[in-house]
Amino acid sequence: MNKTMRAAVLTAFGRPLELRELPIPEPGPGEALVKLEACGVCHSDRHVQFGDWPMALPRVLGHEGIGRVVALGPGEHPIAVGDRVGMPALHGACGVCRECITGWEALCPQGLRHGYSVDGCFAEYMRVRSAWVPRIPEGLDAVEAAPLLCAGLTAYGAVRKARLEAGRLAAVFGCGGLGLYAVQLAKKTGARVAAVDVDEAKLAKARALGADFTVRADGDAAAAIKDLGGADACLNFATSLATWAPMMRALRPNGVVILVAIPRGEVSFAPTDLIELGGSIRGSYEGGRQELRDLIALAAGGALTHEVEAVPFEAVNAALDRLAAGRVVGRLVIDFSR
Repeated sequence: MNKTMRAAVLTAFGRPLELRELPIPEPGPGEALVKLEACGVCHSDRHVQFGDWPMALPRVLGHEGIGRVVALGPGEHPIAVGDRVGMPALHGACGVCRECITGWEALCPQGLRHGYSVDGCFAEYMRVRSAWVPRIPEGLDAVEAAPLLCAGLTAYGAVRKARLEAGRLAAVFGCGGLGLYAVQLAKKTGARVAAVDVDEAKLAKARALGADFTVRADGDAAAAIKDLGGADACLNFATSLATWAPMMRALRPNGVVILVAIPRGEVSFAPTDLIELGGSIRGSYEGGRQELRDLIALAAGGALTHEVEAVPFEAVNAALDRLAAGRVVGRLVIDFSR
């Protein structure tokens, strides 16, 4: 095996990633070394790149990886050399706090994250905690399945929190990669789904993936959803602050807004908007290991369609720029074989 690898490194906030040749890391106790096959490019990587969250630099970004175990460090491991595994955002958590032992390990105050707290998946090799990486079935294509590790998992968690069921209406605001997963997952609950976006190509894709209704976000989206009976849940995957007012107006009594995307700026609303409806607002952030296993099982059974575009590793900065400009239908995925 080579002693060095290619990696995309953030050295200064607001700057492009630098493609560098770095030493291949050695796995320590409880760790595995994984050779990457693919890694999704996520909006969160863009937030990290521009310093929206404080972190130490330099750092290898990326947190939607799939690869194969090539070495194990000292100790016992639940995986073996040759296993195919996934690298989600969560690198590991303490395992003993209230959040961890009640199934909310993604919210652990001591949690570490790939591409943020520790080096991530924008590299040919990476170190992982062997107890924290799920197995990926051989039948799943790495490029297609890589976005499950964050985009899919985040959408899955948001849909679960919306408590959807047959007869209810879910309004999915923002039909990029996460929103398209949410459309599919919401349909599997039996709910009706209204897809909301300004991009006709994204709305067309949402229709193809099962959306019952499509609504232009640059029209009177709230009125259109109200005409359908109002939304029991509005799931927000759009980074624009402009979605806030129509989501609030589109809710039915006892409806819920699930916030996932991270807009720049602050939102405001009149308390009576919620009080008089008996409504609620809930944030949704990532997901835990069992949720990810459940989602992978769904995908392995052919229950999900993956809208992806493969790009070479050298195009990682162009991919991040395209995400920021909204010029992507679905997800961009680095294919390390290209």
